[in-house]
Parts: sequence; structure tokens; C-alpha cells
Amino acid sequence: MSVEIKEGYRLTEAGKIPDEWMVVPFSQVTDLITCGIAATPKYVAESFGFPFLSSTNIKNGKISWRDFKYIDKDLHKLLYKNNPPVRGDILYSRVGTIGEAAVIEVDFEFSVYVSLTLIKPGRLLDSYFLMHLLSSFPYKRRAKEQVYLGGGVGNLNVDIVRKYPIVVPSITEQRAIATALSDMDALISGLDQLIAKKRDIKQATMQQLLTGQTRLPGFSGEWEVKSLGDLETEKCLKLFRGKVISKKDIEKSPGNYPIYSSSVKENGVFGYYGEFMLDEELITWSVDGGGHFFYRQKHKFSVTNVCGYLRVGSPRINCRFLAFQLQFLHSRMLFDYSSKAHPSVIRKAYEIMLPRSDEQSAIASTLSDMDSEISILEARCDKARQLKQGMMQELLTGRIRLI
Repeated sequence: MSVEIKEGYRLTEAGKIPDEWMVVPFSQVTDLITCGIAATPKYVAESFGFPFLSSTNIKNGKISWRDFKYIDKDLHKLLYKNNPPVRGDILYSRVGTIGEAAVIEVDFEFSVYVSLTLIKPGRLLDSYFLMHLLSSFPYKRRAKEQVYLGGGVGNLNVDIVRKYPIVVPSITEQRAIATALSDMDALISGLDQLIAKKRDIKQATMQQLLTGQTRLPGFSGEWEVKSLGDLETEKCLKLFRGKVISKKDIEKSPGNYPIYSSSVKENGVFGYYGEFMLDEELITWSVDGGGHFFYRQKHKFSVTNVCGYLRVGSPRINCRFLAFQLQFLHSRMLFDYSSKAHPSVIRKAYEIMLPRSDEQSAIASTLSDMDSEISILEARCDKARQLKQGMMQELLTGRIRLI
């Protein structure tokens, strides 16, 4: 089948690109492509050594300067003398997490483990353009398809990387593309930081409001302290275990409503199922460990047996408030989940602080507003990530030209 080629473009090993772009083997436009030391060295204390990075330190286009080990001065000097990683070079993961790329933006000395490929771009390549190119879907797919599964651990051979077909626009166009994509990265990073800040503020607010340390205007009086078991005995609520629903069941009789499982956490949908239907306000949590309490507003859904669910049956308790209480208690790790979060266990595990129902409603409303603000920011961030992916697809193939 013939492939339609737009005028001014040609078909290459790297796909359809503008006529004036080159496609060359990676090794021809780099000064060095090599991997780090293969042997696991003896590690030393931070005060006696130099940073020693591995593939786990390359995340989302950045080098994470946390959770790494140190090697002694003599070994570092030997490694650094031969292939020093310097500002502008690229670290590219080749073992474990495959195909993650990041530009070195520091000037201090460090060494790298065999799980990383060190790439020194030549004069025809802009480092940030190359990072975005290696991070694009076609090159990540290429990397994963070329992984060798030896000894149970996948690795990407450096010789294969050296033969990658690399698209090379003019250096001016590369920098324009890199700037546009880096601007999107900055927007996404800013949103991520703002979301993290809002979550921290919400957690601090929960600490104050859910313990009575701070009271909302117009409220006073003592709070009750009750275990979930006490509240169940008083017929204020009831705890249940979800139904056994297998993947086979779902495939055989799909329905039109979501089913919640421990694997989907807060907002995910595991599958669809027509039986064992609930249509009410509930709280669900993971029974097989980890907690993860979530408020479920009234809608039709099912719950698997790896989840528990809690039904509130008294005007004394605001269901959304109780969900926030359980989330807060879980976040403080007041309960050892090694014994699993079965209803019979959590009846005794949580002591709930209960103000009057109107104060519960006010607190729940305040925290819900904060959740809504975070959700809006998360949606903006997801949209920005999707937009960046679209930009990469268009810019890195030359479908859209910036100059």
C-alpha cells in the first residue's frame, strides 16, 4: 500500500519528515555514546564520596538528585577521567525503566552506573531538542522493542542506541522546538507544584478541622469520640464486604455501571457489571491492605470483594465528613495494615471524632471545596500533558514548523 507524502516531505526510516531535515545514525551526530560502570562498586558515606546515579534517578525528563549512593574518590576519579558527565550531556536509561532521557544541568562531579547511557551531543544537536526527541513516543517505542531480556532484567544495548536513526533539523529550528516544548514542561511543572501545595494545605486543614483544634465560625461544644464498632452497634452505620466479581464474570455479562476495586483507587473504573448494584451514598476502602478510603456520592456502581463499603444510616453522621475522617486517620498511619483492612478489623481500629451534624456538614463542605479546587488543577495539568504530547508529535516530525 502506497503512503501519501505531502509535497516538501519525504519518507525515511524515522518517518515522514521535511526534505531539508537529515536522518543519520545516532553515532554520527554525537561525540560519545557509552554506558556507566558494569560492576557494582563498594559504596561509601556521603562525606567520603561522590554521587553515583542509576536509571532510577531519571524521571519525567529530569534528574532526581535524591535516593542515590556514593562511591569513593579513587573510583570516581578513574571513571570521571575517561567519560566525565558534564552540563549539556544527556543521561538515558537503559536498564529497568527504559528510554527515559534528561539533560545534565549541574556543574559538580558525579559518576553513573551501567543502567544509564551517557550521551554527548555533537555540534549538530541541541541537547534539549535531543532529550525531547528521545522522550517522544516513536523513540520510546523503538527503545522498548529493542530491549534484551537477559537474566530476567530488560536492558537496551548501547550499540543499538548508537544506530538509532536521528532526525536532525537545523540547529536554529531544534532550539525553537526545544524552547516550545520546554515552555510546556515549565507550565506542567508549575501546575504540579501548585497541586502539591494545595494538597499540603488541605492536609493541614484536615489536621485542624477534623481534630477540633480549629473550629469554623459559629460552632462550639464538645465532640463525641466513637469507634466504628460503637457506631455500628448504635445502628448509625453498617460495614460490608464487596461481592466476588471476577474478570471472567465482567467479560461474560458486561453492564453499564462502574465497579470499584482496590486496583482503581480514587477515580478509576475497573470494568462494568450489571449485578450487585448499589445506588446510594457510600464509603469504600481497600480490604487487601493500604486503606484508601473514598467517598462515593450517590450513583449506580458495584464493589468487588477486595473492597469494603460503609453505609451510613443515621442523621448523626454526615457520610462525606466520615470519609474525610477515615482518610485523615489513614494518612496518619495509625493502623497497621499488615493484618488487612477487613471490616471486622477496622471496626476497632478507628476512633472517630464527631461534632454535631451541622458542624460535620460545614467541615465536609470546606474540605470538599478544597478537593474541587485540586481536581480542577489536576484536570488542567492533564490537559497540558495531552497538549504537550500533541505538540511533540507535530513539532518533532516537522508537520508543524516554527520557523
